Amino acid sequence: MVTFDGRAPGTPAAAWSADPRFRDLPALALRRTGRTVVVAAHPDDETLGVGGILAELADAGCPAEVVIVSDGSASHPGSPTLDAEALAARRWAEVVEAVHVLSPASPVTLLGYPDGGLREVREAIDADLRALLADGAPVDQLVATWRGDGHRDHRIVGEVCAALADELGCTFLEYPIWMWHWATPDDPRVPWDQLRVVELADRSVVRKHRAVAAHATQVAPLSSDPTDAPTLHPAFLRTFDRDVEIVVSHEPARPTLAGEFFDATYDRHDDPWGYTDRWYEQRKRALTLAALPDDRYRDVLEVGCGIGVLTAELAQRADHLLAVDVSAAAVERARKRVVDLPQVHVQVADVADAVPAGSFDLVVLSEVGYYVDRPTLDRVLADLRARLAPGGTLVACHWRHPVEAYPLTGDEVHRVLRRTTDLTLLAEHREKDLLLDVYGDDPRSVAQRTGLA
Repeated sequence: MVTFDGRAPGTPAAAWSADPRFRDLPALALRRTGRTVVVAAHPDDETLGVGGILAELADAGCPAEVVIVSDGSASHPGSPTLDAEALAARRWAEVVEAVHVLSPASPVTLLGYPDGGLREVREAIDADLRALLADGAPVDQLVATWRGDGHRDHRIVGEVCAALADELGCTFLEYPIWMWHWATPDDPRVPWDQLRVVELADRSVVRKHRAVAAHATQVAPLSSDPTDAPTLHPAFLRTFDRDVEIVVSHEPARPTLAGEFFDATYDRHDDPWGYTDRWYEQRKRALTLAALPDDRYRDVLEVGCGIGVLTAELAQRADHLLAVDVSAAAVERARKRVVDLPQVHVQVADVADAVPAGSFDLVVLSEVGYYVDRPTLDRVLADLRARLAPGGTLVACHWRHPVEAYPLTGDEVHRVLRRTTDLTLLAEHREKDLLLDVYGDDPRSVAQRTGLA
């Protein structure tokens, strides 16, 4: 274990965010269905460590259950304002309020074991958690404080939950809290190879801010007495002021999907995604074409053209169209589809290796961003931006439902794009099934471009 004082600032948040390993953390395909149980050693662990994930699950319609193991009564020893019993009552009220902010439908269970003394009651904690997890539907995802966090209570809770997750055969995630305080990025105890990032929607970030503030006994002084000082230093709290949650995962990161994956898919079916016969696909193409701010484009790049159904429709508005796909089988079928369109050139290319040379007035990234991992997506988006001609347009359209094999979700792709691009968001369309965003180097609206405004 390590020695640290939560009232001290700890390692600056900027030291973590500046480390290239932090920026390149693989994305976690968070399970947003089924039963998730979040276990915290103390009231406030759930908010600091995975508050954004609680909000994300709530918005997905699968609110997690929250279990708080200790009563939190030892955070202010010797306080002249609140004795241990009163402090425990206050912290219980705070965690209920915080979870309600994050996920109003999440039930909160307080086991009430002595703060700082969980090692001595480990067997009882195991029995309580075992009974709770066995009550109801099977647990799909168990989330607990990280065993290596440097706090004895966190270690006990993490060890008990790890053993239970192994018995249940469910996904197990751990969340560090104090590691961000006592460690530095170069500390060998930081599990860089197991850290995963979960992108958060803006509304989840806002709710986490509010939930952290609800833990008033930990973030604000109880009185002017030194023993009533906040237990969490403001500089340390800034560590959790970010648009991602970071967890320890014991499953390998999902790598960028290679061309062989798609070739095998096309070997099994001529049109595996139903581009030609599904109304969903027809409607999505109509939405994409209608969202383009200009009537015609000189040079167009379509990334991930598949069998060329969208390609044929884009060609009607392009002088020159380069359509690329990683799958040789898809490219062969696309070429047959556009054989009578001389302005279209279709070729095998993997943008994860290199974006095709040229300058493009329109770049279309449709249903392809989630096939690559997070670091690769960052690089591809930067390369596509570099290929965009002055005044050009970039369109991104992606399926929102998670797919087990994909490194990212559609939502994550669009969040990364929104947070990294310098282009102006010209149009956005959001529905349960898909996201469609249009960005431009020319910020003018359609009416302004055509002289109507």
